[in-house]
Amino acid sequence: MTNRALAACGLMAMTLLGLPLGSTSAADPAVERGKYLVTIGGCNDCHTPGHFLGKPDMARFLGGSEVGFEIPGMGTFYGPNLTPDKETGLGGWTNPQILAALQTGKRPDGRMLAPVMPWHDYAALTKPDADAVVAFLRSLPPVHNKVPGPFGPTEQPTSFVMKVVPPAK
Repeated sequence: MTNRALAACGLMAMTLLGLPLGSTSAADPAVERGKYLVTIGGCNDCHTPGHFLGKPDMARFLGGSEVGFEIPGMGTFYGPNLTPDKETGLGGWTNPQILAALQTGKRPDGRMLAPVMPWHDYAALTKPDADAVVAFLRSLPPVHNKVPGPFGPTEQPTSFVMKVVPPAK
């Protein structure tokens, strides 16, 4: 077999196996750092479908939860879609808007995030780390998934709910 034929076979094998072709540059360090922070921050827990039901749907990673948190007197809140889907996720938000939600709890529409979102903890992220989280979220494939709610304290949720129950007095 000629060198050309061997090279063509190798190229075809790499293509079929999904291996990187040639010398590709290393992954973006900010995206990799963001992935690390999102992983240790447990974002998957509240924002990936199926996680609370014991079967996380990793094909819809961070695409929003179908299980909400009921907080007495406040209502029921579902972990929203964090992917860059323009209709159901963060695709219509700017980077500064994502950073504001992550570190101040304030959404672009002026509402505050649900109290179960630990934005107070994420407020302590350094600027490079917060930017890395945003870079990672932007790098995700968009997942079209509209989550239920939020529901006020007198509204009936339409999906699974975990209740936060205050202690007896």
